[in-house]
Amino acid sequence: MRSFIPAAKPLIGDDERVAVERVLTGGRIAQGPEVAAFETEFAQELTDGRTCVATSSGTAGAHLGLLACGIGPGMEVIVPSFTFAATANAVALTGATPVFADIDPQTYCLDPASVEERITGRTAAVMPVHLYGHPADMMGLAAVADRHGLRVFEDAAQAHGAAIDGRLVGTFGDFAMFSLYPTKNMTAGEGGMDACATEDIARQLRLLRNQGMERRYENEVVGFNARMTDIHAAIGRVQLTKLSDWTKQRQETAAHFDAELENVTVPHVADGVSHVYHQYTITVADDRDGLAAALADEHQIGTGVYYPIPSHRLPPFDQDLDLPSTEAAARTVISLPVHPAVGIEERERIVTAVNAVAKAGS
Repeated sequence: MRSFIPAAKPLIGDDERVAVERVLTGGRIAQGPEVAAFETEFAQELTDGRTCVATSSGTAGAHLGLLACGIGPGMEVIVPSFTFAATANAVALTGATPVFADIDPQTYCLDPASVEERITGRTAAVMPVHLYGHPADMMGLAAVADRHGLRVFEDAAQAHGAAIDGRLVGTFGDFAMFSLYPTKNMTAGEGGMDACATEDIARQLRLLRNQGMERRYENEVVGFNARMTDIHAAIGRVQLTKLSDWTKQRQETAAHFDAELENVTVPHVADGVSHVYHQYTITVADDRDGLAAALADEHQIGTGVYYPIPSHRLPPFDQDLDLPSTEAAARTVISLPVHPAVGIEERERIVTAVNAVAKAGS
């Protein structure tokens, strides 16, 4: 019987185990030298040297980044509805209000025109998501923000190493959050990393993640416990050295899918964009869920639907909005395995299976 190809698969090897053992043997487990080294290395590799601050999760990174930039009650931050709820949650946790805008139907990222329609006198910022590893239209969004005096933040949770005309995501906004959850393009086991445009923002983040203090018992603000451990940082440091090769594998698999898949719509890549394919997301006009079931039951291939319920329709927000591209995407998208464990044989299996199922359903 053929092995099952999962939709996502964290890759943890002996190098990561050795790194964890080094921390355990050294005895410094809480935030320490491994975290500091990871922040420096991440900045050098992925944010063009912008100061980076590690946190306990991507959501914590987004939440504290917003607070460090002064976002709070009475303010609005425009976000996409078509993404994981953590984006809107981070805004709501500051006391500000997430305002949902529509997406570009090709890239699934925040549509600048829709953002402009939703600006009010309370709008303080816009926070796009670089969804699936494809950068949002940062130039278009920056133009809107400049016209209205808004700040720009980045949710880069899924986009490690993605770029626009050679400029890395994470270098456009006042801060950018990267997730290090197990299924992301690289992991620390759990964690987040914020790239900061200024040292003032970075310092506020360091205070907020550590109970409001840089020096022990000298609490300057009311803070949180959102520190990354040295265990997680040690894993992240190893993963960072592998990220470039893994990204190339993802891109090679995506190129193969682009060339060979039939009767489905393959991902669009905007001009000048480097897509890092956190997900390889196709659209299926009819019976997306039937395709997923057939791939799993008949071909032992896993898939994922990211995201079946737009954030604005979730109970914590529950808004009746006209977001047609968001609703269409939620009905039709499905993501195929594109992680680095997908080799040449698995690529062929996936293509053959999708083409057979899609043809049968067409």
